[in-house]
Amino acid sequence: MASGRRPLDHATLDEQPHGQAIEQLRAILVNTGALPARDEYLIRIQRWIDEQLAARPSTTDKELLHRYAVWHLLRRHRQRDRGVTTDNQTKAIKYQVTAATVFLDWLRENNLTPATCRQGDLERWLSLPAASHRRYLGHFVRWVSRQGINPHLHMRAVRWTGPTGPFDHEQRWQHIHHLLDGTDIDTSTRVAGLLALFYAQTPTAISRLTTDDVLVNGDTVQLRLGTTPLTLPPPLAELVTDLIATRRSTAVLGETGTSTWLFPGKRPGQPARGITISRQLHRAGIQPSTARSAALFQLATELPAVVLARALGIHPKVAAEWQRAASGDWSSYAADIGRR
Repeated sequence: MASGRRPLDHATLDEQPHGQAIEQLRAILVNTGALPARDEYLIRIQRWIDEQLAARPSTTDKELLHRYAVWHLLRRHRQRDRGVTTDNQTKAIKYQVTAATVFLDWLRENNLTPATCRQGDLERWLSLPAASHRRYLGHFVRWVSRQGINPHLHMRAVRWTGPTGPFDHEQRWQHIHHLLDGTDIDTSTRVAGLLALFYAQTPTAISRLTTDDVLVNGDTVQLRLGTTPLTLPPPLAELVTDLIATRRSTAVLGETGTSTWLFPGKRPGQPARGITISRQLHRAGIQPSTARSAALFQLATELPAVVLARALGIHPKVAAEWQRAASGDWSSYAADIGRR
């Protein structure tokens, strides 16, 4: 590329064996303006789907899987995408495609097809110990039914019915006080943990925050998580402004110092991955999913669902489900927490 024998573009890098070195080089070239930015996670999931399709021995299964994976899953993702695909979104698509391929393999082994499969056959497969990814198959089954391939197949969506057990709110507040007072913890972990414990943010959502999401007006610091900015309490506000001033990418080559990511990653110009932030919280003794659930439960008892959705940037249906859970079977538990 440097000598001009190969063009300086993404295609040249795509031809090389995939690995950390190539992706690091790509990030350097993008961040310094030598290459245009592109949605790498989307490119990877497209490449992975192509590999899965190429490995299918049956032309019929390959065509069906292509319709499902490319024309349905990827098309729906592009319609919903806000510009950058996340790690969790690619995992969800992978799990759904894998579930479909495992089921198609079983059908072929039993001289069946999606069109000839009966409800009893589907339930028989679901009962098998070897039925991997069964929890992700429902999406494929419902798609097959809607497409008219086999309208007689049914598999209900797993509906969330609320929390399955009480949350330790005392432990939540212990974590909050430790993060607010703990000078032995780095600022990045303290801010990420408090966003999970105060505002029910997932590691992936935290990783996508930028300095543009922080609004400073005199002594007032607001954070835009949804459509309605939240005014941060003074201790957290100080930590957030300190993080903006001290945040550093660990990248050595290609880092221009112009990144607006609140949590910079190891690659120049890219944010930290959600899994990286999750590991940071685990090292601090915080379970991200439990912390988020405890915060959501508490907030759902105090705020209307529409306010909850706008403030936290979560889907209105999710906010409504948590509010129903908080005001339903859990009302006595919430009252007890309030008295304590």
